[in-house]
Amino acid sequence: MHRNSRFAPLLIAISIIVGIIIGTFFANRFSGNRLNIINSSSNKINDLLHIIDDQYVDTVNIADIVEQAMPRILAELDPHCSYISAEAAKTANDDLEGSFCGIGVQFTIKRDTVYITNIIDGGPAERVGLLAGDRIISVDDEPYVGKVVTNEETLHRLKGERDSQVKLGIQRRGEKKPLSFTLTRGDIPIKSIDATYMLTDKLGYVRINKFGKTTYPELLIALAELEQEGFKGLVIDLRGNTGGYLDCAIQLVNEFLPADKLIVYTEGRRAKREDYESNGQGSYQKLPLIVLTDEGTASAAEIFSGAIQDNDRGIIVGRRSFGKGLVQKPMMFADGSLIHLTVSRYYTPSGRCIQKPYVNGEDKEYEYDIANRYLHGEFFNEDSIRQTGDVYTTSIGRKVYGGGGIMPDYFVAEDTTLFTTYYQEVVQKGLVSQFCFEYTDNNRAKYANIKNADEVLKQLKREHVIQQFINYCDSKGVKRRNNMILHSQQLIENVVHGLILYNLLDITEYIKFINKEDVTIKKAIQLFNDNLTTPTLPTDDKTTDKKTAYAAPHPTIRVWLSA
Repeated sequence: MHRNSRFAPLLIAISIIVGIIIGTFFANRFSGNRLNIINSSSNKINDLLHIIDDQYVDTVNIADIVEQAMPRILAELDPHCSYISAEAAKTANDDLEGSFCGIGVQFTIKRDTVYITNIIDGGPAERVGLLAGDRIISVDDEPYVGKVVTNEETLHRLKGERDSQVKLGIQRRGEKKPLSFTLTRGDIPIKSIDATYMLTDKLGYVRINKFGKTTYPELLIALAELEQEGFKGLVIDLRGNTGGYLDCAIQLVNEFLPADKLIVYTEGRRAKREDYESNGQGSYQKLPLIVLTDEGTASAAEIFSGAIQDNDRGIIVGRRSFGKGLVQKPMMFADGSLIHLTVSRYYTPSGRCIQKPYVNGEDKEYEYDIANRYLHGEFFNEDSIRQTGDVYTTSIGRKVYGGGGIMPDYFVAEDTTLFTTYYQEVVQKGLVSQFCFEYTDNNRAKYANIKNADEVLKQLKREHVIQQFINYCDSKGVKRRNNMILHSQQLIENVVHGLILYNLLDITEYIKFINKEDVTIKKAIQLFNDNLTTPTLPTDDKTTDKKTAYAAPHPTIRVWLSA
């Protein structure tokens, strides 16, 4: 028997003891306070990835698998948890941050070519002399046309670090040879207020498209402008506003509330209740206030609306809001990607959470909620609205409901009386936006010196642009149907003239134009004129206004990308 054999049992025993000690050390070192199931599951995922990388039949990119798996894991939590890749993260934050670094143009892509549709005031593009209507045909001396041209690729090439340069080859109408421009990238502002003007001689109007970093100072400037016009009441249009930063909504509400009023509170499993109250320093605490909402009003825009409603500070007019009551916290990874993780719920001052129902990991029904509302008749009849949440009361005792958005105090139905199958077909085929773009592009020189919306509209009517549009649709395979065209004529004219105004001038002139026939706006004006902007409790001898107004749906404006 060899000497080593005699010590074998001892060596085995020592090895086992050392293994236990090492195992215990690492278990304590890395588990922290996490549950064992989390550790075992994460190890299981890591093991799976190692096995795939080591033994799968084909070569695979493990990083790509992880990127694809992240959104699916988060989708199992709730509909608003999300994963954003490092490449998309910066662009995703630009809108809310209030600026980005680029050349200062808006563009669209037609026939595999980038068309500049608008030049942003004060930006690098304006300084070097780029014009709306220019075509970008090369970037940094490389041809840029054809299938390579996409929205994402164009943004990637035109945006960049501050003070970096980009060289563009431009094809301009009327010029025989391409032009070359070298631009130095700079900070380009992104406005969150689309329009500020007087609806009447006493009623001001502000349309806010998002709640971002610059929204509060923008609002103060807007209110100062309206003050110069002598406004005595205010309409804040939040239709289509998908929200943004919570603190921005709190700042805005604070401007209209007296001191020590609850604006919103948040609470979650790991997040203790946190109350946000007004400080009494707002300059417009008694100004008559009307807030417009619809099914596109969400998140921070609902916080604003809920705080105004629950404090009986103003009235909500329009349709039921989206119903997002979950608060996401952004968390960034080392590679620049990030997740938006739901960490709490927010509650309006009355205590209601307006988050609409959802089932974890089953978001199809959630995605189709707006379409289902339409099918159920909610857009057309207030009695069709389904709110099954608990009942709460505002500061004066009015009933409000949780579990599905902010219900307006005055309902305005969507009007489809001018709809015909002809109108629906030309919209669904994208012919409205196509015609308006081509008309604008072909006639820029004619309108170059016209900066007034009324003059543009007069010129459009002199040229019988609506008849041109009908002929255009006919050439694209939509058969002319005179009776339907006559029935939808006013709607077609509003949409076509509005989009051309937007293309030639700006979004403010577009909004002013469509608001002239907007029944929700007309309802707001009527309520202001009738001194009905202060909520009251219904009594036996005093009934609330239940007459339903009907508003045509907002025509879809073309959303140009900015770079």
